[in-house]
Parts: sequence; structure tokens; C-alpha cells
Amino acid sequence: MDTIGRLKLLSSQMSFEADVENRGSGGLDTSLGVPRDYSTTDSSPQKPACFTPKEKDQAFVHPAQLPNGKQILLLKTLLSSACERDCFYCPFRAGRDFRRATFKPEEFANLFAKLNQSHAAEGLFISSGLAGGGSRTQDKLLDTADILRNKLGFRGYIHLKIMPGAEKAQVFRAMQLADRVSINLEAPNTDRLSRLAPHKIFLEELLQPLRWVDEIRKTVPAYKGWNGRWPSSVTQFVAGGADESDLELLTTTEWLHKNVHLSRAYFSAFSPIPDTPLENKAATHPLREHRLYQASFLLRDYGFDLEELPFVDDGGNLPLASDPKLAWARENLSERPVEINRAEKRDLLRVPGIGPKGAEAILRARREGRLFELSNLRKLGVAVQRAAPFVLVNGHRSPTQISMF
Repeated sequence: MDTIGRLKLLSSQMSFEADVENRGSGGLDTSLGVPRDYSTTDSSPQKPACFTPKEKDQAFVHPAQLPNGKQILLLKTLLSSACERDCFYCPFRAGRDFRRATFKPEEFANLFAKLNQSHAAEGLFISSGLAGGGSRTQDKLLDTADILRNKLGFRGYIHLKIMPGAEKAQVFRAMQLADRVSINLEAPNTDRLSRLAPHKIFLEELLQPLRWVDEIRKTVPAYKGWNGRWPSSVTQFVAGGADESDLELLTTTEWLHKNVHLSRAYFSAFSPIPDTPLENKAATHPLREHRLYQASFLLRDYGFDLEELPFVDDGGNLPLASDPKLAWARENLSERPVEINRAEKRDLLRVPGIGPKGAEAILRARREGRLFELSNLRKLGVAVQRAAPFVLVNGHRSPTQISMF
């Protein structure tokens, strides 16, 4: 198989790996879209290269938004699809009958440099199947990133996966090469993980590296990290794969934010893969993934506690028919609307249609004078139709507000 054929094969199953900042955020109050500006990218190695239109089309590259808001073209791929683990849901599991491919570190680094030089890819998300143990696989990923950074001069975005079983020194080295590191917990706890990946160890193999990342950030000066700062850390869960509840997933997510300073959790709705033990399991409704994102942002950015989230049944699941912030507001603010001119930031953030940027804009505007009508809020970036049923403006409900019931 030629080089481009291998790249296409290795990247074709990476859609379940998330790295896009605005994924799942629709319906929230934050505005995550920014205009693209590729002219500011400083990620190109020095030597020119040629990449044909056909090759560009075959590469698995897509638009992505970085944590700083910048938009880039991101290549998401594996270094190898060979894997010794037999996770029940995974397309790369050992023993599954499909064509596999592998790149050597220097071979892949040179290929990505060619993509980058041709402006077909500006950033890289790289993972791998696990073969020969987590430590050996991690070394290959580190070698790839090291060649890109220190031999080929690539200074753009790299998201580097940490393998189950990686050593602490390898985690440290990954943090010296990458803008973001991650390891997928896949499930919220040991019991649920056993139903998805029976040969992975939740605490020692998956959670421990996230603890090491946090420890390193706390104890080692940031100038030793890539580009003078430590990378962000994220994880991902397979929502619905182990019959876990939303409460279980969000309990673990909240713990990770508070205890290992996780930047964010990603959720991938379970979808059955042919020729795996879970091939006959029903797919998770995509709205569940969406609601989990919304709830996780409420915990991370909006000051909500887990106990305040509107779980609808004893099973601990969120409502699919309504986003959790709106469901909370209907229960708590319909008869006790928030006065825009007096509310603290914490209370403003609980109003549908008001996100962190909108709350800050309201506080700044109040320092210059009172707000008298909904049109004042619209000019501040507030989604007025969503906010109107739950606010007072200068002591009054708007006579033109649109009912949400």
C-alpha cells in the first residue's frame, strides 16, 4: 500500500476522537465561532513541498478550533492501527478482521511535513493502536513528535495521545512536545470500564497519567513545557457503551475538573461496529451526547453544581427534549426572574441566553449606567429570546418577550 493509501486507512476511523472546541456546543450561550485567518499560522517548516489536489482530498483533514479560538486544518490519524487490546467497542480491537497499516515515526513525520508545507494541514492529532505494550507504543509517538519539533521545525499545534501503561517520564516528555495531551478514560469508573475494555485498568493505566499531568504542571516550571507553557489535558468517554448513566459520567467529569484540572471532557455517542462484541447493541441517541456536552459546560464554566442539574429519573439521566440550562431555568427562574441591573455574575450565568462573555458585558455596561430594556441586552450579545422569560430589566418584565412554554 502506498503512503497516501496508508494515511487514508489510518485516519478513516478517527472520527470518534474529538478535538474540535465547538463540538457539541450548539444551543449553549457561548459564541465559539471565529473567522478563519490562516495567514497568521506560524507552523510551516522551511522547505517548500508539493502536494497534489488528489492527495489533499484523500487526507483526513478537517476544520478545527483550538482552545485559543484559532481555526486550523487538523489532521487526525493513527501512527498504527495494529492493536493488542480487545476493547469490545473499538474498530481497531485485536482479532477484528480488517486491513491494518503502520507508519514508522520518521516516515510519518516527513509525510505530515509535506502536508503542512502544502497548506493541506496546519495541526496534528496523533494516536495509535497499542502494540508491544503502552511504553513501547508511547516511545513511537514521542519519536514522531520529537522529529517534527526538533528536526523538521514544526511549531504548530500537536495533540498527542498518552497510551495506557505509559510511564511518568514519557508523560513529561509528551508535555514538552505537545500543545494538548489526552488519554481516554472511556467509562466513568472501574465497573463500567470492565464492560467496554476488560483488559484496561481504570485507575493505574488511564486515570494515573492525568494525575501525573496535573502534578507536573504544579511542580515543574512552565518554561520547561512546549513553547514555554504546559499543555492542556482532556479525556473522552464512550457515552452509552457501558449502560452508564449521565450522572455517572458527569460525576467523574466534575471530579476531573476539580482534582486534575482537566480542560474539558469529550463525549462520543456509542455506535456499534461490525465484528465486535457490541455490534448488536443499540446506538446511543446523538442528542444524549449533545446534552452531556451542555451539562459539562454548565459544571465547568457556569458555576453549576452536579446536584443542580435536572436529571429526570431515578436512573440519573438528563432530559433529551430540553437543554439542561433551560430546564433548570424553567424550574427555578420562571417565578423568580433575575434582575439584570442587580444580579451578580453567578446569577446572570444561570439565565438562558447569557454566557460568560455576555455576563461580563452586562457587568461592564452597568458600571456606566442602568440597563432599561431588552434591546440593551441584545447589543451586549445576549440571546434575548432565550433570556426574556427569566429576567427583569429595571424591575419589569418585557411586554414583548416571547413565551418559552
